[in-house]
Amino acid sequence: MSDSPISLYLVPTPIGNLKDITIRAIEVLKSVDVILAEDTRTSGILLKHLDISKPLQSYHIFNEHKAAGNLVERMKRGEIFALVSDAGTPAISDPGFLLVRAVLASGLDVQCLPGPTAFVPALVNSGLPNDRFVFEGFLPHKKGRKTRIESLMEETRTIILYESTHRLMKTLEQLAEAFGPTRQGCVSRELTKLHEENVRGTLEELIEYYQTHPIKGEIVLVIAGKSEKQESRNQTT
Repeated sequence: MSDSPISLYLVPTPIGNLKDITIRAIEVLKSVDVILAEDTRTSGILLKHLDISKPLQSYHIFNEHKAAGNLVERMKRGEIFALVSDAGTPAISDPGFLLVRAVLASGLDVQCLPGPTAFVPALVNSGLPNDRFVFEGFLPHKKGRKTRIESLMEETRTIILYESTHRLMKTLEQLAEAFGPTRQGCVSRELTKLHEENVRGTLEELIEYYQTHPIKGEIVLVIAGKSEKQESRNQTT
């Protein structure tokens, strides 16, 4: 446990509905010296909505390796930073891990605020067992994709994946081939937004549904573990 003051705050931001920002998150964003943002344009819109005026600095997957050392040196000189992603909790399938590790290794302290994370509501409202689960984030796009899916074939815990709209059908088809078409799943998209949709059913039913329905928005895919019963739960909300 470190006795150092907090040099870096990880601040979750809304995944859709701007009302999901916490009072504490607003207080921290107002108090820090600099806000590190995955996309300064996206974060700028949120900060304007919250009436927060703080220096914004870009911190994303393409510069995080180079930026971490310089940021740590600035923290040692007393600057306090907040890290935000475009949506949700930083470092969950977004940049952040490398910076957190570097800050801690330097003897400084980090604090992560609780807040929005897309996979939690998707898991809870899927109707699938949520006492034990495994979060896989995004599957590899090409190399290692088949191997990763095969490694999950014997997984008995509920499986959570993030997926993009243009790869969803491919992923559902690959999962149905590996796990069997009757494995239960749930596709959640546009969580917390006006057009939120949760489609539940077997992998085969999900494939059939999205063959005739448009796929838009951010997607979380929840799949039953191997031991889950295979009865249909087809339902759209």
